[in-house]
Amino acid sequence: MVSGELAPGELYSAPVLGERFGVSATPVREAMLDLAKDGFVAAERNRGFRVLEMTDADLDEISEIRLLLEVPSTVEVSRTISEEALDQLSRIADEIVRAATVGDLIEYLDVDRRYHVELISQLGNHRLTELVDRLRRQTRLPGLDGLLSAGRLVESAEEHHLLISAMRARDTARTKSLITSHIRHTRGIWVGRSEPNPA
Repeated sequence: MVSGELAPGELYSAPVLGERFGVSATPVREAMLDLAKDGFVAAERNRGFRVLEMTDADLDEISEIRLLLEVPSTVEVSRTISEEALDQLSRIADEIVRAATVGDLIEYLDVDRRYHVELISQLGNHRLTELVDRLRRQTRLPGLDGLLSAGRLVESAEEHHLLISAMRARDTARTKSLITSHIRHTRGIWVGRSEPNPA
């Protein structure tokens, strides 16, 4: 859904989705109820789940909140993160690059989310980690197919390694620049919009 696989405004039933994805209706229904909590869908009694449409303004607000939360948090992480934690992030970053290379968007988004949750969790603030994860889940990225077709998804994936390198060097200015640019992709190239070249 984050990648735009289910169309906004459309009504989907758990049995039909279960058949589509090769699973029973029960886990699909449970998953859709979780998505309803995050504002992705609305349950319609005896009919199914309708995919809610987010406006550009909604997504701009989410992006703005993420910049306010994740940029200073990531800079703070860069000051204290251990080599062991950086090694773990590097392994996750490898998975992101692999998913981008083979064009698996679902895996790409799943591992990308895991990377950023793992990163923010280094501060030990569970509420912050949960909030950042929730905001990431709410972001729709319908332009990823185009990014993949244009051969730019791997380039975007490699940014995770660049961020790790900056944190290893304890370069807070570079860390701030990279995480800011990376988050802005969600309203730029990840949704099919051009972006200015970073300074």
